[in-house]
Amino acid sequence: MTLFALSGVSYNVPGRQLIDGLDLELEPGVVTALVGRNGSGKSTLLRLLAGQAYPSAGSIAYHGRALTDWRRQELARDLAYLPQVTPPAEGMQLGELVALGRYPWRGALGRLRSEDRQAIASAVARCGVSHLTERLVDTLSGGERQRGWIAMMLAQGAGTLLLDEPISALDVAHQVEVLGLVHDMCRETGLSAVIVLHDVNMAARYCDRVVALGGGKLLLNGPISHLMTPDALMQVYGLPMTVALQDGDVFALPRNQRICKETP
Repeated sequence: MTLFALSGVSYNVPGRQLIDGLDLELEPGVVTALVGRNGSGKSTLLRLLAGQAYPSAGSIAYHGRALTDWRRQELARDLAYLPQVTPPAEGMQLGELVALGRYPWRGALGRLRSEDRQAIASAVARCGVSHLTERLVDTLSGGERQRGWIAMMLAQGAGTLLLDEPISALDVAHQVEVLGLVHDMCRETGLSAVIVLHDVNMAARYCDRVVALGGGKLLLNGPISHLMTPDALMQVYGLPMTVALQDGDVFALPRNQRICKETP
């Protein structure tokens, strides 16, 4: 069974078509990178998969059922979405943030039960933030905050994680930390993840498959190795790139690009 199946999906806003007649299948149990140039429709597609927006045309199925047939609470228990800009968490401790993941199971006023506390403890331990649960979210580093948000998604009990540019504001060390965490969780527990990424080399290192968009249309859907060729990178990014192998890792670099320095 596929994770997501899209048939003829389009999404329009006044004066513009963001997704154009997309036919697409995503596999379960893997980390899929969603890549493309700015404005290609990546974040829009992720919102459609999350049920945060509805197609102007076409249909989306999740685990073989039309996304519109899932009740909101039922979907929230199985599917977790992390937007590029996370909601403010002023005055909130990390443990309180993670506990919000149990909302689909207990409601707004429901008290935490033993199974809720167990899910929270398991999530913070898995994400390596057990020692930070009493810290205010605003006082944490970017990497610590992102691991906290991912812990909230895990506490939710979701089998599928949708993350929109989760490393965009992080330094390289924290990028590796966050993507390594997601990759290892999916590999070890069978979770599925779809991640919007701009860094093609991070995608190549931590993702199993890739979906590339251009102008709201599908350019590529396959193993991550299919992206890491000069022809594919030119098609997706419109930029000549060299692909190299070093110590078992494949990476891409822009080719023949001069760096111009301004003169006073």
